[in-house]
Amino acid sequence: MELDPARGYDLIGDIHGCGKTLERLLSDMGYAKQDGVWRHPKRMAIFVGDLVDRGPRIRETLHLVHDMVQAGQALCAMGNHEMNALAWNTLAPPGSGRQYVREHSPRHTRLIKETLEQFEAYPDEWQAFLDWFYELPLFIDAGHFRVVHACWDQSLIDPLRAQFPDARITEAFIQESAEHGSFADIALDRLLRGTNMRLPDGMTLTSYDGFTRSSFRTKFWEENPQTYGDIVFQPDALPELAAQMPLSESQKTELLKYPADEPLLFVGHYWRSGKPTPIRSNLACLDYSAVLNGKLVAYRLDQETRLDADKFVWVNVDRPEARP
Repeated sequence: MELDPARGYDLIGDIHGCGKTLERLLSDMGYAKQDGVWRHPKRMAIFVGDLVDRGPRIRETLHLVHDMVQAGQALCAMGNHEMNALAWNTLAPPGSGRQYVREHSPRHTRLIKETLEQFEAYPDEWQAFLDWFYELPLFIDAGHFRVVHACWDQSLIDPLRAQFPDARITEAFIQESAEHGSFADIALDRLLRGTNMRLPDGMTLTSYDGFTRSSFRTKFWEENPQTYGDIVFQPDALPELAAQMPLSESQKTELLKYPADEPLLFVGHYWRSGKPTPIRSNLACLDYSAVLNGKLVAYRLDQETRLDADKFVWVNVDRPEARP
């Protein structure tokens, strides 16, 4: 994707419906609303996805980001929650054993509940935003920097680029993902949810939202991990016994690596906390749990080829936003 090399870019983490907080962050970075669209005279915003679900101002967030993108003031990558919304509304292919690609289970219903409620009186708007989600690329490769919601896997991005040169998927691809183990299923899961590994010896953990799982999210950059604890990358800690267990040589070999000499990579998705800082010199996560009263974070990128900790900016979310 060709981007103006003379322009600065402000990469913004997961918003999840925190629309008022987003306005505060944009204002702090010198953006102003002109003719109904937030603009900057010299810079462009790039959103890493997850605009919807959980927060109180999902509809307002979508209008703000959509209008910026349409006006050429922003780009937005697809997040797993935008993909989930498409899958929730897409009929599964015959013989799949389900009605929709994303089953309407109690857990899935809970995750999308806020979004559906806030658009209940605006069904035509919601359909228009679902159509727009297909215009969001799965990844952005600008040459000297890259954006993907959760994980950059070149072995999947190359065939995706061959199939979708603009990185924008289709409804048929969403339908294909209903088949477990299909290319669409693997690619969407890896790029939008990240890498994972099963816990050893049948162990499980229960996440903050009460969901019990037998696998955990893993780092995709660790050079020489020795234990399960070395590769965990999620808010929920591993059981202490599991964290101390050594990785086998085959497990180490199978771990995905994003080399340190690759272009700058920006992701969201992982619910970080504390002071925003690079993970390493070419990798930054911009999701600092805004909707959980954390921080809405941006990185102000210019021409640097290594990340600078002083170029992170953020707005603290000291209290929950109220619905309009």
